[in-house]
This record gives sequence, C-alpha cells and structure tokens, in this order.
Amino acid sequence: MADVTFDSNLDIFLDALPEQIEAALIAIGMTAETYAKQLCPVDTGRLRNSITHEVDMKEQCAIIGSNVEYAAYVELGTSRQKAQPYLRPAAENHGFEYQTIARNALKS
Repeated sequence: MADVTFDSNLDIFLDALPEQIEAALIAIGMTAETYAKQLCPVDTGRLRNSITHEVDMKEQCAIIGSNVEYAAYVELGTSRQKAQPYLRPAAENHGFEYQTIARNALKS
C-alpha cells in the first residue's frame, strides 16, 4: 500500500483571510452606499453627495452614513417632518446580496 501524505494550507488561508474580509467589507460598503444614495430624498443634493462608507476592520463591519448635520433628521424624522429613511433600508433590505458578496470574496 502506498504512503499518503497531506499538506495543510491552513497557514496560507489564515494569512490571506484578513485581506479577503477587508475586500468583502469594501464591496459591501460601496454597494450599501449606492443603495442609500438611490433612496435618499433630494432637495439640493448635499445630503446624497455626503453619503459615504468606511470599513472598520477591528469590528469587521462596513459603516454607511453622512456627516451632514441634518442627516439624522431626514432619516428618523422630527415632530414636524415625516421620516424618510435611506440608510437603514440600504443596510437592512439587501442582506442576501451582502452575504453573497462576502461569500464570493472569501472563495477567492
């Protein structure tokens, strides 16, 4: 009977994993940003143009948002203005797509 040997590629896989996770989070962030911009109500375009994303590798998450001072008022509404959500739906309504993006990035 022939000797059978197995080589472990676990170290190579573990070394490449953080880079693949970051690539997945960047792609997810860009996609979520696009959805948020599509949903964002537009008056002057300032709010829509301010929507960005960033990746937090420590927390392993993609964050979409805006630095415009009235962004939360548009998203959540006020006592005088009805809410016009654009960030939450962009994040929550595309979970399957984000999972697919992550899965595909980790297969690479």
